[in-house]
Amino acid sequence: MLLRTGNQDEVSSNLPAARQTKLVELVKKRGQVSASELVNIFGVSRDTIRRDLTLLEERGLLVRTHGGAVPRERLVTSSITTLDSRMNMQRNPKERIGKAAAQLIRDRETLMLNGGSSIAYFADELGSHHDLTIVTNNLHVPSILPAHAVRAVYVLGGTYIASSQVMVGFAGFAAMPQISVDTAVMAVSGLSSKGCSISKLEEATATREMMAACQRTILLADSSKFDVQAFAMVANYDLVEYLVTDAQPDGDLAAALEEAGVKIVVAG
Repeated sequence: MLLRTGNQDEVSSNLPAARQTKLVELVKKRGQVSASELVNIFGVSRDTIRRDLTLLEERGLLVRTHGGAVPRERLVTSSITTLDSRMNMQRNPKERIGKAAAQLIRDRETLMLNGGSSIAYFADELGSHHDLTIVTNNLHVPSILPAHAVRAVYVLGGTYIASSQVMVGFAGFAAMPQISVDTAVMAVSGLSSKGCSISKLEEATATREMMAACQRTILLADSSKFDVQAFAMVANYDLVEYLVTDAQPDGDLAAALEEAGVKIVVAG
């Protein structure tokens, strides 16, 4: 654990002021940190972390969430980042999530994939499968898919959103009532007790329609998305069969997932 190595700098950060400064820096860097993570990182009790979070929230330096904290500017986020930049954010967890999610896929399935960096990592892990049919609005996906694993790729049309490299709009979904899709593998920007959400309204609408067209839905979201309410709601968890993530959710989010019967897969 970070503060138990005997290094003088690490020991000194157990002092309240130094610890709280590092805590704020960590929250800003990651965008979302759980209380459990902070306990492990700083080697202090959960009560100490709670007091730190309360104090820092009172000072306007962060916002407490159920089970952790986010930067103040991320209470409701509609910020748009490019796909290229998101590919390097939380890269290791996303790689593990993509690999774990690929293990839930069966050969000869038809998959619906939306936009997002987590979807790109998932697509790259499909090499052990064969005869897959892919339906996607994600223009980054076709070049990533292992050619030997895929029978056909259908790219939905619509309006191009450059920051996400996706197509959205009515043109892309006109054919969807005529097709039968086994599994939707969806990436989202936030997971809260209310449901899953995405930063851009058009993408949220597209994702909702994709989920509705499929027999089951697998959500991909790393733990930085926990207790985050993005700008546009996609859906509650009733349509979701699996959440593949890198940490166990807790608090109200965990309760909402359990109530909906969502199976949680924590990528090792």
